[in-house]
Order: sequence, then C-alpha cells, then structure tokens
Amino acid sequence: MKITVLGCGLVGGPMAMDLAAEPRYKVTVADINAEALKRLSGRAQVETVQADLSDPGQVKKVIADSDMVVSAVPGHMGFQTLKAILESGKNVVDIAFFPEDPFLLDDLAKEKGVTAIVDCGVMPGMGSILVAKAAAELDETEEALIYVGGLPVVREWPYEYKAVFSPIDVIAEYIRPARYIEFGHLVTKPALSDPELIDFPGIGTLEAFNTDGLRTMLKTIPAANMKEKTMRYPGHIEKMAILRETGFFSEEEVEVNGVRLSPLAMTAKVLFPKWKLGEGEADITIMRVIVRGKKGGQEKRYQWDLIDHYDAKNGILSMARTTGYTATAAVRMLEAGLYQHKGVSAPEFLGKHPECVSYLLEQLAQRGVHYHPSHA
Repeated sequence: MKITVLGCGLVGGPMAMDLAAEPRYKVTVADINAEALKRLSGRAQVETVQADLSDPGQVKKVIADSDMVVSAVPGHMGFQTLKAILESGKNVVDIAFFPEDPFLLDDLAKEKGVTAIVDCGVMPGMGSILVAKAAAELDETEEALIYVGGLPVVREWPYEYKAVFSPIDVIAEYIRPARYIEFGHLVTKPALSDPELIDFPGIGTLEAFNTDGLRTMLKTIPAANMKEKTMRYPGHIEKMAILRETGFFSEEEVEVNGVRLSPLAMTAKVLFPKWKLGEGEADITIMRVIVRGKKGGQEKRYQWDLIDHYDAKNGILSMARTTGYTATAAVRMLEAGLYQHKGVSAPEFLGKHPECVSYLLEQLAQRGVHYHPSHA
C-alpha cells in the first residue's frame, strides 16, 4: 500500500516514521521545507517530495498514485487540502484541524466513494472518540468535560511554554471564540475565559481555560453540558490575554515608519523562536476525559486519564506521539476494513463502534500511549 503524508513538521514526520516501520507500506512525504525532508529521510525509509502544499494542484500531483493520504498541513491550509484530496478520490486521515466545517465536504467524499476521517489527533481525536463511546453506552448524557494540554517539562520564564504543534495554530486557540454546550444550548465565550485550576498526579497544578476544541462534537454528541478546556502552567492565561487585548494577535495591518504589517505577523516573528523546543527538549501531554450520565435510571461516570512523555530514545515529542499515532492507528484501522463509512467522518463516529475504539486503544498502547480508565 502506498501512503502519502502531507506535511513533515513536528507531527507529520513521526507519523511517516511510524508507518514506514512496516514493510508493507511504501511511504512518501511531501513538504515545502527541504531541510525537514532531508532530516526525515536520514531516519526512515521514506520517499520525499518537495512541494508547495498550499497549491491544490501540487497536492493532487503528489498524491496521484497513492492508496491513502494522511494530511498534516497547517490549519489555515487544511480545508482546501482536504478538498483536493477528495477530488482526487483518495481515502484520507486528517489532522490539520482547520476552522471550517468539514461536513461541507461530505457530499464530495460520498460522490467519490471515499472515507475521510478528520480531526484524528489527541483532542479533537481520541478525546472525542472516548466521549462518543461513553455517550453510546448511556441512555442519557448529562455532561462531557475534556481537559487537554501539551507542555514542556522544563518551565522557562517568561512564557513557561513551548509550542508542540504549529505555533500559528496555538495562537488561534487564544483568539478563536470558544463554543460549548450549557443546559442544552450553544454558548459562545472568548477564548482564555472561565479559568480553573486542576491537579494531576506527578505533574502538579495546571490552569485550564476555554478553547474552541469541541468542534464537530457540538453537532454529534447529545450532551446537556459539554466543554473542552486547554491546560497550561499557571500564569499563562494572563500573559496571552494581555497580548491579545493589546492587539498583538490582530491581523489588521498597521503602518510603522511607512511599512504596513499585521501585528500578528510581527508577534509571530518575535514570539515563535522563544516557543521553539530545542534539540532533545522534553514535553508532556496530559488529558482527562469525564462523561457523566444515566443508564437504566442509574448514575454512571466514565473517566480516562492520559499522561504521556517525550520519547527520548527516538527523539519524538509526546504531542507527536499522542496525535500522530492516533492518526496512523486510524490508517491501519481503515486498511483492516474495521471502518467503511463513506463520506466525512468526525472522530466521534468511530466512538460508536466498540471494535474501532478497542483497535485504536490497542495500537496506541503498543506504542506506549496509555489511556487509563476509572469508571463508576
């Protein structure tokens, strides 16, 4: 089977390595960054192609002879890239996390007779799948809460944060309004709102805040109350709120000494180098999924905890492991014929199939990514 991975970044590269470890897969990786491709080719048996993936025509050319595609492009390119993949009639697992509604491409995927699993990372992704699994077992879902964060192990002033995925997508979390469900109604609040402290054994106290991470779950999970929150080390909310409210995240251009530029472009230029993980720097990924409801008139509670660490032996970030290995497990799941729905599938569609959930959890566990259940 020939698989093409679009994107050779922090997550795309490790996904390609994971797939290429199996001789039955012939893996091609495409990216505009020649240096990233060169580094990857020195670590895995992959074919590399330098291409501008912001051009749908080049995307179609790169994937022309592929049996399956994995999309790991930045979010702002994700929707048009997925459309190009579907127009080419290819099955795809997507972790681009683009802001557009993926179901706008459902008719196209069905017309082409292909499967497109979108948002297939850690959250959205496995978090969504586990919520859907619990909701499918309940008669009534009263509440679903998801707390998730990717953090550096070493905290360094001033930000005590390093970007473990595309930095521009991190900033989007701070400026995109957060949607959630409260008493059966859709509510919208600013990102970074409703701060709360949450303790994790072995990690300590983290602060959680509203982000727009529920995505398709807003339509697909019938919960009376549902919220997703991002976690950072305490103090991060205030720093990001100051930058946002001052205008440093604005895309509206301003003039500086006769030059017009957007504050966001300037902020990215200055901030991203400070957010870059150095060679060998370790990260952790933490997630807690809580679902409460009723079954047969009895109160039931589901909980899964994830605490995953940097893979020092292979130099793979925890966020790449938890996000990327979910996607590569979905690739194998499709190959095995466990899931055959044609059209666009949100990850929670998989959660309604116990055999799919078991398969994904088993594949992740084989790679050292463990979701620990504690149900009541």
